[in-house]
Amino acid sequence: MTKRILGLTMLFITGSTFAQSKFEYPTTEKRDSSAVYFGTKVEDPYKWLEDDRSEETADWVKRQNEFTFDYLGQIAYAEQLKNRMSELWNYEKLGAPFVRGGVTYYFKNDGLQNQYVIYAEKDGKETVFLDPNKFREDGTISLGQVSFSKDGSKVAYAISEGGSDWRKIIVMDPATKKITEDTLMDVKFSGISWKGNEGFYYSSYDKPEGSELSAKTDQHKLYYHKLGTNQKDDQVVFGAKEEQKRRYVGGDVTEDGKYLFITASISTSGNELYMVDLTSKEQTIQTVVDHFDSDSYVIENEGSKLFIVTNLDAPNKRVVTVDAKKPQPENWVDFIPETENVLSPSTAGGNFFAQYMQDAISVVKQYDYSGKLIREVELPGVGTVRGFGAKKKEKHLYYSFTNYHTPGSTYKYEIATGKSELYWSPKIDFSMDQFESKQVFYKSKDGTKVPMIITYKKGLEMDGNNPTILYGYGGFNVSLTPSFRLSMAVWMEQGGIYAVPNLRGGGEYGKEWHDAGTQLKKQNVFDDFIAAAEYLIENKYTSSEYLAIKGGSNGGLLVGAVMTQRPDLMKVALPAVGVLDMLRYHTFTAGAGWAYDYGTSEQSEEMFKYLLGYSPVHNVKAGTEYPATMVTTGDHDDRVVPAHSFKFISELQAKQAGDNPVLIRIETNAGHGAGTPVSKQIDATVDEMCFILYNMGITELK
Repeated sequence: MTKRILGLTMLFITGSTFAQSKFEYPTTEKRDSSAVYFGTKVEDPYKWLEDDRSEETADWVKRQNEFTFDYLGQIAYAEQLKNRMSELWNYEKLGAPFVRGGVTYYFKNDGLQNQYVIYAEKDGKETVFLDPNKFREDGTISLGQVSFSKDGSKVAYAISEGGSDWRKIIVMDPATKKITEDTLMDVKFSGISWKGNEGFYYSSYDKPEGSELSAKTDQHKLYYHKLGTNQKDDQVVFGAKEEQKRRYVGGDVTEDGKYLFITASISTSGNELYMVDLTSKEQTIQTVVDHFDSDSYVIENEGSKLFIVTNLDAPNKRVVTVDAKKPQPENWVDFIPETENVLSPSTAGGNFFAQYMQDAISVVKQYDYSGKLIREVELPGVGTVRGFGAKKKEKHLYYSFTNYHTPGSTYKYEIATGKSELYWSPKIDFSMDQFESKQVFYKSKDGTKVPMIITYKKGLEMDGNNPTILYGYGGFNVSLTPSFRLSMAVWMEQGGIYAVPNLRGGGEYGKEWHDAGTQLKKQNVFDDFIAAAEYLIENKYTSSEYLAIKGGSNGGLLVGAVMTQRPDLMKVALPAVGVLDMLRYHTFTAGAGWAYDYGTSEQSEEMFKYLLGYSPVHNVKAGTEYPATMVTTGDHDDRVVPAHSFKFISELQAKQAGDNPVLIRIETNAGHGAGTPVSKQIDATVDEMCFILYNMGITELK
């Protein structure tokens, strides 16, 4: 029999009619391979798939993709979903303008362009300044950082090929658009910070031996490139000495050009802080913070007065001031003290804008340089704002506002008066007033209260039969705040529910919340996610038969761990670009830098056993019925190498007991996500949505 639920036709078939034959997955050879950790031997039969340069791996990728796309090709409404997705996506998108060298620049996309285009406007005339869509026909070369010199007479921009984290930096004359330097090669995890108009600072690693997409990189260096010189002669400013070996190093020059500040880290949390007085003859490196126990960076300076953002002795962050002659922590004075809400400050027009999160919702307060509160900024609604940054001389700034059912709009804010006016809003074919978001608080396994925002179409009947996507991350101090996603707009139009909990491991409640989901406490994150699913089921938003869980990167680990711990809880699982082999993650590219969150299998026997206890690759059990699973990754992902996903799906395909499909979709010429062409984003989103709905028994759309 069939049942129509808000435009979706649900298929309920009883008895053996619904049973499918077991899938004949592409063969994946098991090979003898193992490692011993603290006396425990661990088999690794699919280790050979780590070789991303081998013909055998390439053949395996080809066969898996053929199988997956054959499966997806049988879903009749894929074209209908793609048409709607493309229709919704096809609206002009405009970024906030910024002025450099007397010219106004802004990013714009006419709708379905693979990459955003930079436009320049002067004397009322608009011209295309830089069009990344012309870098390569299929849109797989993307634009990264764009940085203008102090007077705007030069610009340096970074490009990524095929989604890789490795970048090239190109220097151009903005007036003539002529490339003026040899291209800088092999740049990674880097900013571009100009020293006047003469040159700029950037960061990179020595090129690794072996595959540049998977080989370990762990000594980051800060370089200075002087215009007119060869890259091989670039000065190493920090990181040349073996005793200064750091995994992440960055350099930023203050707006007035007086100081260079250097941050250096061994992991993704905690950094040393150094400074260089660029006006001095010696230009020696002076230590500000000499440990990795906190995160600190300089946000502003007035002459020698420094303004530092830090969570040292302030888990929710504060802003302090100090004189550059004695910049160490014992001399710091509170400027914007810590509060119960997490602080993310910015500067614009001679003011500070303290952006806070109150239960993941934005609140903004404006201060002058004496620390006086000017006003709480009146925001357009309940949601997330981004921006509130501009040069010191500017009279206004631009910020964006969004939430889960409101597409992002840009507002112009007069700094002196506090007046906001709408600068740009999208003309999108989506009836946002038909949808609503509700924030709830639920208890996790240990009693911890966790917030979750649930978004759906108004009037939706909560009868336990609503297709629901539960999305999570829970790591690396990352905060999930309300934000509109086109894919979820289509999902909700079809009667779907979208739920996002703010799990421990994230940054929504500061450093303590983050630390509560790290290393030997990582299970808290999984428990929070499981409790979110149970809340949705208990309160009749959905049921296990209509629940899909989704997450990417660290969120891919979340999905992999939860689906192996509680395979009965959900119908569909979508782990994307996930960290799935927890015993070996630190041996690839910059993975060792994630040890603050995860710990490593070599750290201690206790840590090894803990990781082994939840590592998705190592916890797939034969004879278990796992949910319908589509693992997704990119062949150029050098952040979380695709071998994680390759090994996980191999285990699933070998051990799946039920008839739910377990597939992998491998995007070619794509990386960890950033810069992915719009065409590929639409195709991937449609495939995921089709996979979810089809495996929930949904046979047609409205």
